[in-house]
Amino acid sequence: MALSGIEVISVPVSDQDVAKKFYADTLGFTVAMDTTFGNDGVRWVMLRPPGGGSAITLVTWFDTMSPGSQRGTVLGCDDIEQTAAGLRAGGLSFHEETIQDAPWGRWLTFSDPDGNAWVLQQTNR
Repeated sequence: MALSGIEVISVPVSDQDVAKKFYADTLGFTVAMDTTFGNDGVRWVMLRPPGGGSAITLVTWFDTMSPGSQRGTVLGCDDIEQTAAGLRAGGLSFHEETIQDAPWGRWLTFSDPDGNAWVLQQTNR
């Protein structure tokens, strides 16, 4: 078996247009695809973080994934102070006032418009 990585992470949202705007405009993700698939015309909205890596898709079609139910997905950055300042300047609010320290790195948390919880992390190397 030769797994090569995580390709796409499904993020459950209630409104794909609102979520797409947040991820693209606030977080700086690039829209990789916005199209329909299947006989029902389900919409596939896929975005990639600015530094590349695994994509996310904004899903509305999984009955077992309610909007806002995602927790703990980590977005990495090289300089958390600079990244957090830029995101705050773009309108993002973090759950914590100050950067948190842990043995593995430094982090802050935030949520998307549906309440999906994300971690912004600068990993100790």
